[in-house]
Amino acid sequence: MELAANEAYQLHELAMSCVNSITNMGLFLNQVQDQKLRSMIERHFPLHIRDYNMKAEYLSKAEGATESLPVPDIKSILPSFTQSNVAIQPVKPRIDVQSLNDREIATAYLLTLKRAGREYAWSAMETSNPEVRAFLEDAFKMSSHHAHEVWQWMVENGYYPLEAASQKTLSTFGKLYQTVEEPVLQMQ
Repeated sequence: MELAANEAYQLHELAMSCVNSITNMGLFLNQVQDQKLRSMIERHFPLHIRDYNMKAEYLSKAEGATESLPVPDIKSILPSFTQSNVAIQPVKPRIDVQSLNDREIATAYLLTLKRAGREYAWSAMETSNPEVRAFLEDAFKMSSHHAHEVWQWMVENGYYPLEAASQKTLSTFGKLYQTVEEPVLQMQ
């Protein structure tokens, strides 16, 4: 399988990102205290390793990756995505850190997933090889779904604010945009 130069460079950058993510996840698993967060990271860990291995295969084998990346379903656990009954827990950076607490682990993991997701989406848009493009799209969805799960855990624990948009805000935006009649699509 041939890769364009930009595709090889993008896969290289994404593989380095995976090295970082997997290394951090190994550290997280040694320090996490909350069983629910631990279970989540343990479930995600093998998928991140497979993601990394697929990149390594694309970069080193002429035929490309031999496996596909399974995309997990989104697991919705919050009863409402616009309201949270949990009090927000204030935070400030710690400057003398010997180990991470669960909030710091979840924050680091969430931010890693968000950044990886943006990189996957951007790389997919710049990729001409259909097989690599599909892999990058799946990797984006995996990062997105994992980030959603971490975000929900953070909301449940008061580490991430979640509140409904005010009726005034919704009314303002609702008046701003008018719907357009959709044309009939011509199928070819």
